[in-house]
Amino acid sequence: MSDFTTRPEIRGTFGVATSTHWIASAVGMSILEKGGNAFDAAVATALTLQVVEPHLNGPAGDMPAIFYSADTGRVEVLCAQGVAPEAATIAHYTEQGLTLIPGSGLLATVVPGAFDGWMLMLRDHGTMTLRDVMQPAIEYARDGHPVLPRVANTIAELADFFAEEWPTSAAVWTPEGKAPAPNALFRNPDLADTYDRLASSPGDTREAQIDAARLAWRDGFVADAIFDYLKDAHVMDVSDRKHSSVLARSDMVDWRATYEEPLSYSYHGWTVHKTQAWSQGPVMLQALAILKGFDLGAMDPNGAEFVHTVIEAMKLAYADREAYYGDPDFSEIPMEHLLSEDYAAERRKLIGAKASRDQRPGRVPGFEHQAKAYIDRAARDFDVGDVAAQEPTMSHLTERRGDTVHLDIIDRWGNMVAATPSGGWLQSNPVIPGLGFPLNSRAQMFWLEDGLPTSLAPKRRPRTTLTPSLAEKDGVQLVFGTPGGDQQDQWQLIWFLRFVHFGMGLQECMDQPLFHSMHFQGSFFPREVKPGEMMIEPNVGDAVIADLRARGHVVTVAEPWTVGRLTAALREPDGMLRAAATPRLMQAYAVGR
Repeated sequence: MSDFTTRPEIRGTFGVATSTHWIASAVGMSILEKGGNAFDAAVATALTLQVVEPHLNGPAGDMPAIFYSADTGRVEVLCAQGVAPEAATIAHYTEQGLTLIPGSGLLATVVPGAFDGWMLMLRDHGTMTLRDVMQPAIEYARDGHPVLPRVANTIAELADFFAEEWPTSAAVWTPEGKAPAPNALFRNPDLADTYDRLASSPGDTREAQIDAARLAWRDGFVADAIFDYLKDAHVMDVSDRKHSSVLARSDMVDWRATYEEPLSYSYHGWTVHKTQAWSQGPVMLQALAILKGFDLGAMDPNGAEFVHTVIEAMKLAYADREAYYGDPDFSEIPMEHLLSEDYAAERRKLIGAKASRDQRPGRVPGFEHQAKAYIDRAARDFDVGDVAAQEPTMSHLTERRGDTVHLDIIDRWGNMVAATPSGGWLQSNPVIPGLGFPLNSRAQMFWLEDGLPTSLAPKRRPRTTLTPSLAEKDGVQLVFGTPGGDQQDQWQLIWFLRFVHFGMGLQECMDQPLFHSMHFQGSFFPREVKPGEMMIEPNVGDAVIADLRARGHVVTVAEPWTVGRLTAALREPDGMLRAAATPRLMQAYAVGR
């Protein structure tokens, strides 16, 4: 492979921070420079991302993190994925004539999780005060930050809808009735005041102060504002009807972010750690299990054989995601079987010379009904109307333009964090008056039919697409991830395979052409299925694209440099640190020394 890269691979020994926005990466590095550890830096980075990428995440969203603590020597997962409200029953939704949960609005809201998750990480693993880590975000919200053109364009597209239907959002995102100009300074004084008030929570110790902020969030002034608004709110959503929330104060009061063990799989000497099946994380492990039987290293990493083989493996893994994944606290998930060598060998046999157009979940003894249910569901017409025709406002509420951010941080002591925050973005719901942020819309990932691991049920976690990664081999530790909804584990898989099999560096892997499948059922409203369809960047070359089409793939060629927003950071056994960030969209950056 060529040694050319679009950017240098960052190297050093003191610390590295990489994220989907250069300001957030710089904030994370500034925390490391002040003596904070990777956990302090991750929280400061994440809160800043809520300010500078509000179309992609917010404090009332959700967040999984996977991390390594040098103190404990353990890899753990932090789950800040909020659960469905107690009143969120299938009957309540279907009685309103719904076949799918809308992709925006109050019926799509689960318990806000992100803020509590970050506070739990800071309390248990950080070293700095709440004020120390929150102050950068407070200043950017109060004093302004250069608004990304994509943020400005998103607001401009929704300005009329906000003015007519979501006036509290209009007040924040279109001050004085105008959308911000691209790259102009943008301020969110309400959010700054909310953060400032939380950072001023009382407490004799840093831990007590952080717990006081968590209490203020779930049962103090933040909850007061949320439920003062929700008691009378009747909000237009993508169903083209108005609905009220089922979220209750008791739902927030009772919920806490939690820690859990990761799910792990061994691949060519690497141990890859992911979240459990309440996220799509295990799908990457399943794809690795299937691909273990192919000699990928003998293939051209940008050739048609490699692309075809990986696409077909991902189709099989994602079919199992749709059939079998869900919240393990509520459903039995046959994960041991799904990751077994015998099962992977059987799945591997299904990959032939031609692209499959069928949905092919595996048959797991005792779970055959779930495989059939997915096949039937993928063929179903949910009669949600022509969403794209609901211009000029409604279609923009369903376009998946990222909707997520990612960060990877490693400090000089060897602590490392990968996190993929999302939800609570400005398109998801109206802004809560006085708080400066909206609620999330993650409930759209539930199904309104009984008997599935992803059926809507009170206190159940939606099966999210959020999926950070941590991998280890011979003392090398690697954290990585990307935004991108259903594509997250596809782009990460491709990046990881090229890193493992072809000797590429972190940045060189970032710069290679990416691709993904749209074959399986989408996680977001309106839950589309596009059999055989895939997307690929054009720099693989016309011959590869023609070869893929000859193999039966329905190929959409993306605009150049538009697929994927990967970042990664690595620690060598001798303490050398490395980091990289995608050049796509020209906003992700890695920094370090």
